[in-house]
Amino acid sequence: MKDLPLNALRAFAVVYETGGVRPAARLLEIAHSSVSRHLNELEAWLGVELLDKTNGQRRIAFTSAGEALGSASLSSLQELSAAVAALREQRRGNGITIETTPSIAARWLLPRLPALEAAHAWIEVSVVVEQKLTNLTSGAVDFSIRMGKGPWRDFHCEPLMDDVLYPVVGRDLWDKHAKALADGKAGNIRLIHDRDPHAAWQIWQDRYPLKNINLRAGPRFASSDLVLRAAGQNQGMALARDRLARDDIASGALIRPFEENCIELPDAYWILRAPHAAERVAVTTAIEWLKEEAAAQVIQST
Repeated sequence: MKDLPLNALRAFAVVYETGGVRPAARLLEIAHSSVSRHLNELEAWLGVELLDKTNGQRRIAFTSAGEALGSASLSSLQELSAAVAALREQRRGNGITIETTPSIAARWLLPRLPALEAAHAWIEVSVVVEQKLTNLTSGAVDFSIRMGKGPWRDFHCEPLMDDVLYPVVGRDLWDKHAKALADGKAGNIRLIHDRDPHAAWQIWQDRYPLKNINLRAGPRFASSDLVLRAAGQNQGMALARDRLARDDIASGALIRPFEENCIELPDAYWILRAPHAAERVAVTTAIEWLKEEAAAQVIQST
């Protein structure tokens, strides 16, 4: 154990996971030259090539030895990371850990945690923000809140709440283009796109066609939160989920130009648990409270 080049193995595992030196460097927050150096040192230490070389040029294709070591090192480090996370988050029986995406965490879950604490002060809540479902099966988290069309295979899934889609604009754009929008025209307003396929502008255009609109133009964001922030900064018109946008609409930061129109999204958010997760009172209590909170929140369809 004392001779294992752990830093080099970690770098190689991330290269194996991400499929490249540069994305691995970004994930590790180090220079890509450092990742390359780790790979060279690891190959020299092992005495075998891990990456394929064609005409003397290294490319990101793994040799059979590289595949074996990459799979083993990544699996081992993920298990170690999950074990460490579980220990760091370990609480008494009243502690729970919720995993969700950045947008749900910032725009729906976080604003409700004070009310959950007021209703059940004995529950201690920790939140893990993660785009991928990486912690649920390891036991590092108790349940996950996800948006999309469920259920997800290999997990115990139950619907949390519905949602609706509708366009939103910032106040400055509304003041400038209110008349055109009232006539069902997009004018020269560019669109802001969410990479979520269930919130694509084509869905809206198929139901409520807008005149003078370019569905291909405009910036794209991988986070619904960023989409709404960009709309609030008058960078364009966004297609918003009501559950995530309603606070900005209530404050006047965002305007609904077509208040009478919306697209329903049944079972838009889900609670996911590991299939054989232990039934703990703190977890079941928190889930039931979140369901009640979701049901009490009336969808702003008009």
